[in-house]
Amino acid sequence: MLTTASVPDRDRVTYWNDAVNRTLVPMTVTPRGDGPFDARLVTNRLGYLQVSTMEADAERVSRTPALIARSSEALVAVGVQVSGTATFIQDGRRAEVGEGDLVVCDRSRPYSFDYPQRFATHVFQLPRHTLGVPDSDIRQVTGHAIGTRDGFGSVLLPFLATLASSTETYPRAVADRLAGNVVDLFATLITERAHPGDADGDTARSPLLLRVREHINRNLADPDLSPESIAKAHRISIRYLHRLFENEGTTVGRLIQKRRLEECCRELARRGRTAPTVSAVAQRWGFANPAHFSRSFRAAYGVSPREWRSLRTAPGDVGRSPVGAPVPSVTVADSSPAGRPLSGG
Repeated sequence: MLTTASVPDRDRVTYWNDAVNRTLVPMTVTPRGDGPFDARLVTNRLGYLQVSTMEADAERVSRTPALIARSSEALVAVGVQVSGTATFIQDGRRAEVGEGDLVVCDRSRPYSFDYPQRFATHVFQLPRHTLGVPDSDIRQVTGHAIGTRDGFGSVLLPFLATLASSTETYPRAVADRLAGNVVDLFATLITERAHPGDADGDTARSPLLLRVREHINRNLADPDLSPESIAKAHRISIRYLHRLFENEGTTVGRLIQKRRLEECCRELARRGRTAPTVSAVAQRWGFANPAHFSRSFRAAYGVSPREWRSLRTAPGDVGRSPVGAPVPSVTVADSSPAGRPLSGG
């Protein structure tokens, strides 16, 4: 905790500017009153997420291009107005922020906050790349006050208030996963506000869910790809990972197997003088056990991998499937481990 309480009156403004600059990002803080300035800043970390609570007398905060140039990392902050009011300006927009409102602030672009009286605010600061949302979406939500009386904001506000007020110290693994969950909530908030009319389609999906699906497609050839490894890579719990797929009509494990089988089908159907063996194809797409691959393939398509290859590569039979064996349709375009584009089925 950093506080001006024990600092001589004449040095408090300088002390506070230095405290804010070192703890958050370089910015200029100018008190609005004439009397002794009083402020304090409490900061904790959850992995890469920094959680701070600031309480101060009336002041004006500004971040100029010159100050931005002193920063080495692109950061985004989500603020929760606990008490008092503020005028927030960024990207040519002006927002009047009241108690309970949320704001999204892009630290890499100029902005200002004007607090006309004593205030308190929670600040959640994170690397911008962890959000996994386009810069255009972030730009659409800056300079706005996001109400929390209804919608997603009403769910998010009490959770953030509790998190900011907690003094508990978490083990690193727990802190990283908790940070990942919080950042996903922020990404969902930004996506919802940037695309308010999208009820369906990828823009309504959780950005984290989209990143998980992309991760699966990039790592199909890894035999160790599993719900456990995916959760670890995205710093979330396995339980939370499974919750992401509750409305997807499948589980994480089934999606991995489905995508692997689709790529095996595609490769087995290719013609060529030096076609790889069935076991080589299975191994290439992450099936470590040939017997398990054969059983899974037959269960999905009604024929063995060898029968599939024979029927798909026989002269005059290109494109034909055996009775009862549907041609696998690939719903997610991606690239193979070797970098070859994957064409449609």
